[in-house]
Amino acid sequence: MTQKIPLGVLDQSPIRRGATTGDAIRESLELARACDRWGYHRYWVAEHHASNGLAGSAPEILITRIAAETKDMRVGSGGVMLNHYSPLKVAETFRMLETLYPGRIDLGLGRAPGSDQRTAAALQLSPEAAGADNFAPKLGMLLGYLDGSLPDNHPYARIRVVPEPAQQPELWLLGSSDYSAAYAAHIGCAFSFAQFITGSGGEAVLRAYKDGFKPSHRLAKPLASVSTFVLCADTEDEAKILAASRKLWLLNFFTGREQPYPSVEEALAYSYTEQEEELLRRSGRRSIVGNPDQVKAGLLELAETYAADELSIVTICADFAARMRSYELIAKAFGLRAN
Repeated sequence: MTQKIPLGVLDQSPIRRGATTGDAIRESLELARACDRWGYHRYWVAEHHASNGLAGSAPEILITRIAAETKDMRVGSGGVMLNHYSPLKVAETFRMLETLYPGRIDLGLGRAPGSDQRTAAALQLSPEAAGADNFAPKLGMLLGYLDGSLPDNHPYARIRVVPEPAQQPELWLLGSSDYSAAYAAHIGCAFSFAQFITGSGGEAVLRAYKDGFKPSHRLAKPLASVSTFVLCADTEDEAKILAASRKLWLLNFFTGREQPYPSVEEALAYSYTEQEEELLRRSGRRSIVGNPDQVKAGLLELAETYAADELSIVTICADFAARMRSYELIAKAFGLRAN
């Protein structure tokens, strides 16, 4: 089992109980600066809209600020929800980011709405489009803009996409099923499986991605990561107590009661019904919780099981200091190079 694997961060800019959306964004900036110092490889920010629990609605803007305040990490989107946007605008935005921060920008793309259907309709200014899946044609057009490969007879073939950086941002497709994995394999780009969303079946998805991968000018061989929820504390007991908030937050999410991230006291006081416990059990294994040795062992086992090339860590705590501490302990456990 390999002891060396690149570790990244997936930051959803969570809103803690009693905190504001502004607090959530400021905490994302502080966490990013710390993770850069601790030696993490990538830092991705998510896209969610009209959410009571997650504040990151504009990843392209957060990327700009985070990349400006860090030095070594790659910074990117985890991800841009392409169905909402013009492929030309996405190409321009991420070419601009790559020009500003050469060699450090990741363009991660997702096809989920990151919102409810009404908000999706507002984003797209089309009630009909909100329920449609335009990901494939938009992805094809985006690749055409990024690569300069639109056919000569395409109505937009002569559009010049500026700026024109020396290299393109690194392209990733993100998903929790085999749909995006199949596209990633077909176009020859990297793929990240959201294990924190889908707690089972990921091994088969990544295996199919790697088996079906077609080398491209973007990527000579498959590159796969797994994103999972992790909570690390100095002791196992402390980690389990902190993780109680995650359990209640998941239940609220599954039952359509999305709220700010609950406090530990609120979570420990909650009385789960048998049906609620069964719902959480059926959601699969989404979390790794424990002390540094336990978390390291769990992450290495996950990487081996999935045959993952990288891991991306999602950590949310009711207490921001505990969230910071979790990432710091993981960095030390893996011996990441501190900057």
